[in-house]
Amino acid sequence: MSGAAPSTAPVAVITGTTHGIGRICARELARAGYSIVMLCRDVPAAEAVRAGLLSSHPQAPIHIVHCDLASLASVRACATAVSAQFAPIVRLINNAGMVSMRHRMSVDGFELTFATNHLGPFLLTELLRGSLAPDARIINLASRVHYKGHLELDQVANPRARYRAQQAYAQSKLANVMHTFALARRLAGQAVTVNCLHPGVVASNLLPRWLRLIKPLLSPLIFDEERGAATTLHLTLDDAVDHISGQYFDEHQQIQRASPLACDIEGQEALWQASLQWCAIAPVHTAPAARSELA
Repeated sequence: MSGAAPSTAPVAVITGTTHGIGRICARELARAGYSIVMLCRDVPAAEAVRAGLLSSHPQAPIHIVHCDLASLASVRACATAVSAQFAPIVRLINNAGMVSMRHRMSVDGFELTFATNHLGPFLLTELLRGSLAPDARIINLASRVHYKGHLELDQVANPRARYRAQQAYAQSKLANVMHTFALARRLAGQAVTVNCLHPGVVASNLLPRWLRLIKPLLSPLIFDEERGAATTLHLTLDDAVDHISGQYFDEHQQIQRASPLACDIEGQEALWQASLQWCAIAPVHTAPAARSELA
């Protein structure tokens, strides 16, 4: 862990701030007066980002906590450190994401893209729920590609499963949306909110190199990082969404209907229970059986 001593500024916890949307959000939250807690796998890269932010905002409280979302043990250690040092948390932004171009398994034995994009953020969110401020906001970075996703829960821990990178990424983003909706039901009646979003197609390290190279020919279909951060910042800072929860926002900050699979409550609950089992955690709340209108 690095950074100055904790301050009295409102705390925003962000995963994946070494590049792209996460870096832009860290900058804007520092400008807005937040105490930033950057959760990053690559600590030296995070230190460089922190130095750059401090050059523009020398008084900003900016901290770094190591977190490898592909390792459940790392997520647990990170959550313990964050809860001990930085509660209450007013913003939790699950921003980090990746896609593996070949079939790889995490250290815990789960397909790597799913482990990093869903299981890590799921566990982090559950472990930090007790450290959230009463009016906290949780923001999950999803993607429009979730419309093409299908859950294959029986294949997540299968090292011999058939693998396609595009489908693995779509499945993980579908899981992000389903997680958001299922969590919103569990938070019903509280002031804590949770929403997810599609940031647009952003010229970041997640895009194939060849597509990044032709970005000028495709603009405005491909956003730069500044434009790609707009919806995340809207959900983080705008008072207009203060009481909105369980929604999927597009790159224009508009609420959209998620895919039919994402809105399926039985599917959401199957994913939730499987995630609890895989992460070896007990449920915090029981979801109501009544049909949800949040999705």
